[in-house]
Amino acid sequence: MLALRFRLLRPLHSSCCNFKRNLTHKNLLELSERGFFQSIFPDTAAPKLKELFERSAQTIYAGFDPTADSLHVGNLLVIMGLLHCQRAGHKPIALVGGATGLIGDPSGRKTERNQLGESVLDANLQAIERQLRKVFKNHEDCLWDTRKNRSPLAPLTIVNNAEWYANLNLIDFVANMGRHFRMGSMLSRSSVQSRLESEDGMSFTEFTYQIFQAYDWLHLLRKHNCCFQMGGSDQMGNLMTGHELISRVERNREVFGMTLPIVTNEEGDKFGKSAGNAWRSS
Repeated sequence: MLALRFRLLRPLHSSCCNFKRNLTHKNLLELSERGFFQSIFPDTAAPKLKELFERSAQTIYAGFDPTADSLHVGNLLVIMGLLHCQRAGHKPIALVGGATGLIGDPSGRKTERNQLGESVLDANLQAIERQLRKVFKNHEDCLWDTRKNRSPLAPLTIVNNAEWYANLNLIDFVANMGRHFRMGSMLSRSSVQSRLESEDGMSFTEFTYQIFQAYDWLHLLRKHNCCFQMGGSDQMGNLMTGHELISRVERNREVFGMTLPIVTNEEGDKFGKSAGNAWRSS
């Protein structure tokens, strides 16, 4: 585990040692060339992304569902991705899923999650937000020195998607947003296909998860000008659903997805909350 941690943190440590390059060069595609990002979506976006990253500060978000009371090693690469974005002069957003945590992301799962009670969900939300703030503060305090000709880092913004779903009318949401989703595309996602072929199948609740994650991105685009979403490679289907929604609703806007490799154990199984894991709080 210590060796794994060192290998994962080495790119961040190396960039600390060459801060002039990071301060003057906002092009995160360099990380893709080094294998940090597994894929960029759409595939043809690379030339445009270089221009966007170097022209102005971009807003990039990643989501963290509060299905446990701690971050874990499976979140590590996504957090590092947000830190690299912040170091390059961009604006990081961490979305904690107070709403989507009640639904449960089926990506990479063989069975449906148990529903969380309200008190458990609230405790998990507070714990994850506290840990995220601590990680980013430790990074700024220990690895970012503004005295060495560096600009201050853009602050981490943490949002809870329960805030915008609390006042949404169900009928209005289905009528206004539902028409922009296509069943063929939603059914084709690997997270859906693998579950439909399993003995337990998939509930309607889990099937709708991609709709809500897509709407999260649309909301952040409208409110925070967030054109980028980052996640593990198992999130590609959800990223594509969000991209399709925005391309239909905001036809003059372009958005992009960035995926990172999944952290796995020696057997190749994903580190997750329900599998054997190393917890941030331990």
